[in-house]
Amino acid sequence: MSVIWSSGPCAHSYLGGFCWRSCKNMVQKYQSPVRIYKYPFELVMAAYEKRFPTCPQIPVFLGSEVLRESRSPDGAVHVVERSCRLRVEAPRLLRKIAGVEHVVFVQRNVLNWRERTLLIEAHNETFASRVVVNENCSYTVHPENEEWTCFEQSASLDIRSFFGFESALEKIAMKQYTANVKRGKEVIEHYLNELISQGTSHIPRWTPAPVREEDARSQAGPRDAGSLQADRPSSTPGPAPETVLTEGDKLDADYIQRYLGHLTPVQESCLIQLRHWLQETHKGKIPKDEHILRFLRARDFHLDKAREMLCQSLSWRKQHQVDLLLQTWQPPALLEEFYAGGWHYQDIDGRPLYILRLGHMDTKGLMKAVGEETLLKHVLSVNEEGQKRCEGNTKQFGRPISSWTCLVDLEGLNMRHLWRPGVKALLRMIEVVEDNYPETLGRLLIVRAPRVFPVLWTLISPFINENTRQKFLIYSGSNYQGPGGLVDYLDKEVIPDFLGGECVCNVPEGGLVPKSLYLTEEEQEHTDQLRQWRETYQSASVLRGAPHEVAVEILEGESVITWDFDILRGDVVFSLYHSKQMPQPGRQEPGARVGGQLMDKGWVLGVDYSRVEAPLVCREGESIQGSHVTRWPGIYLLQWQMHSPPGNAACSLPGVEDVLTALHSPGPKCKLLYYYEVLASEDFRGSMSSLESCTSGFSQLSATTSSSSGQSHSSPLVSR
Repeated sequence: MSVIWSSGPCAHSYLGGFCWRSCKNMVQKYQSPVRIYKYPFELVMAAYEKRFPTCPQIPVFLGSEVLRESRSPDGAVHVVERSCRLRVEAPRLLRKIAGVEHVVFVQRNVLNWRERTLLIEAHNETFASRVVVNENCSYTVHPENEEWTCFEQSASLDIRSFFGFESALEKIAMKQYTANVKRGKEVIEHYLNELISQGTSHIPRWTPAPVREEDARSQAGPRDAGSLQADRPSSTPGPAPETVLTEGDKLDADYIQRYLGHLTPVQESCLIQLRHWLQETHKGKIPKDEHILRFLRARDFHLDKAREMLCQSLSWRKQHQVDLLLQTWQPPALLEEFYAGGWHYQDIDGRPLYILRLGHMDTKGLMKAVGEETLLKHVLSVNEEGQKRCEGNTKQFGRPISSWTCLVDLEGLNMRHLWRPGVKALLRMIEVVEDNYPETLGRLLIVRAPRVFPVLWTLISPFINENTRQKFLIYSGSNYQGPGGLVDYLDKEVIPDFLGGECVCNVPEGGLVPKSLYLTEEEQEHTDQLRQWRETYQSASVLRGAPHEVAVEILEGESVITWDFDILRGDVVFSLYHSKQMPQPGRQEPGARVGGQLMDKGWVLGVDYSRVEAPLVCREGESIQGSHVTRWPGIYLLQWQMHSPPGNAACSLPGVEDVLTALHSPGPKCKLLYYYEVLASEDFRGSMSSLESCTSGFSQLSATTSSSSGQSHSSPLVSR
């Protein structure tokens, strides 16, 4: 039987059926998944014969001629070697420079009726000194169903040089290959359907015919598969061993479509190659295909980058025993009560839905009660559970579901959530999740975002991958209600009751963690938590009559000054001032200069400087977070001064709290720990622009924040 392979060299090999980069002397490889024809091998071979010698469905195939042909004595093995001409589908200029209108491939087919296999090898003759293409394909019987036929393909390409058009050749190859690889299977199915419509639905299997002894002796040429292999021309390269997979390594194309979703041929190849590499080199549990695919997507299917990222993650998982986390992790009772997050049905696309009521969660209290490591472990368990639920939903809904949706309610979010150790812990968790759970977040719905949210977003957004950021949908106020809101992403039946829906949500409501549940200083020292927090803050003493001041130079308006301080001893009054001139002595470099009392005692309020934040009385033991959007450039002074009971003015009699404060006065010194940060206008506005560009109802929040150009405002918060 003479056949031509439509899915292989005759269709697209001259352009390289694989993904590569234009690097000289760098061999790139392609490996297809196992594609299945649900027809017997003999019928598939008849479809080949029917479309020989030309195939209208593959216009690039111009024709072929047989170079040599041989059969075994019993007719079981048929070897055909052909020269195939393929039209060059490239720009006219490139064809003119190359000096060819078609290229020639040599194809060798070994059809074994006894074993029910067709093995195909091909290599290019045209431009062989500049571009080397080798391709190996096989048609075999399905290992679990002998009435089905499997097809596999592997190839390699080495672009040594191509008249300076290596990059152009790459683009042409990618375009042609993607267009043709699927067509090859369709062509075979077309002829299979044609055969069946003509009444040929079954072809008997090959059986050996009796051979007379004298005929056997007179037969010339190869007599068995071994001699046929030895008869291969020396110029025909053998298969690349790196691309040949063992039976257990193979991936079925139908399985990929069913469980992993649509992939281009190049993406399929990357998945198979990375999986095979892991099976050969990785010592330990091989991750699931869904897991490998996430890392490939995170690195845009750049094989080397994805492999490096995945290997680092596998090492991390082994070091921290993450594979056992769901079996071994039991969150503390305190987390179960105060961590305001949990799973809640699925979104409209079948993705598992996780709800986080961040605005109701006391992140600072949780950090002080259970520690950063426990919180991190809990976040990891959520991600592990998310992957498990994705697998379950894939089976339940009969389509690939590889990511989950997170709904974040920010009602109640305030400056307390900007407590710097908490923000740093959040950034660390984002980094760990981005590195080890890429492409697991399908969509992030943020609702009821308050005015303080842009400040938090500016702090964390640089640490979030751009691909992940594009999945954020942010709503302020009640914009999440009605068309364009949650109903576009969640069925009405699963919208939580606290967001106006009818579904009862069992996610904990959170709330402030009682200080009585905080870890002791000894426990915090044991976890190294106190040292990390102390490194974040600076300490200061406030003397009676000698306030502590910090000067911050703002070079452009509409920057954001944020502060976070704890009063360790005594009561203080916090104020924020603005001046056009730097306090003496001497002008400093841009940035901040910290000292004791900086303000010139000769300055006059309202003339030399102005107050931009009303004084705030801060009691001992309180923690204060706040921010200020600057209106003008210049010098901003953060000032802490000792709080004294009011004077004896008739209109300002001391209250009970003031009398008690005076009775328990700490003396002439107050102590505090403080931290401040300036979010530059460029960073803050850039962050806002990224939010406004999202498909969301964030416009009202954006407008509110943008009003800072006309006035200055702040969001201080006292947490006791």
